[in-house]
Amino acid sequence: MVFKEQTFHGLEPEMEAEISNRASVEAAVANALAIAGGIDAADVEVTMENDQIVLTGTVGTVGEIERAAAVARAVEGVHAVQNRILLGGPPINERH
Repeated sequence: MVFKEQTFHGLEPEMEAEISNRASVEAAVANALAIAGGIDAADVEVTMENDQIVLTGTVGTVGEIERAAAVARAVEGVHAVQNRILLGGPPINERH
């Protein structure tokens, strides 16, 4: 049996360990947002792009936007946060 040298067209595939680490950091940030006080993160999505956490979605106040970024930055393994959260929906104190 003869093995050929691997060739890649475009970007080299990511290693499974990197994907696993990315998923665990995303999950850790999402969990931190879910249990953090002062923010309703039900409509916030957490992804990781180029070694930074990206927050997208909507919340009810500017304070919640700032709180989400602060919570994300505090998670172990997070080096940078890009906050793309927008205002939308009622503030947290008006939700039933």
